[in-house]
Amino acid sequence: MDQRYVWRAKGQAYDQKNTIPTVKHGGGSIMMWGCFSAAGTGNLDCVPGIMDSQKYQVILKKNVMPSVDKLNLGDHWIFQQGNDPKHTSKSTKAWLGKRCWSVLEWPSQSPDLNPIENLWWDLKKAVAAWKQSNITELEAFAREEWAKIPIERCKKLVSTYRKRLLEVIKTKGRST
Repeated sequence: MDQRYVWRAKGQAYDQKNTIPTVKHGGGSIMMWGCFSAAGTGNLDCVPGIMDSQKYQVILKKNVMPSVDKLNLGDHWIFQQGNDPKHTSKSTKAWLGKRCWSVLEWPSQSPDLNPIENLWWDLKKAVAAWKQSNITELEAFAREEWAKIPIERCKKLVSTYRKRLLEVIKTKGRST
């Protein structure tokens, strides 16, 4: 997960002392869905198989309102998602419309500024440092680590969100 740099003499790039061993095929992987707010992390759920619009809606039904309750958000919250086709499909839009949730509009081809990406990175680093022995343990470990993410981390991501968006607008989408 981390970048590492090695200083080496010319022609010695692949000497054993200059390489870091890796595992090409680990013990498996899982896809997770999660949510958070400034009040902390909400539910983290395992996605069975490949997610499509129908599975996405089942996951939302199972996790969003329990997370809203857990985080004491009341009626004043906005749901944010990306522009993945399963998020923007006609059936998902209709499903969300029936629930009357406030959904943040997200422009197509926008830079990936969704603050949850920062939490996914934190989770991936924690998982990479842990040596799981099977998928069940991986899922349990991921849930534990998700629950441990400090509220302060979540608050900072939410509180700096507007500033980061304005910077992207100011630079017309270029790197900030």
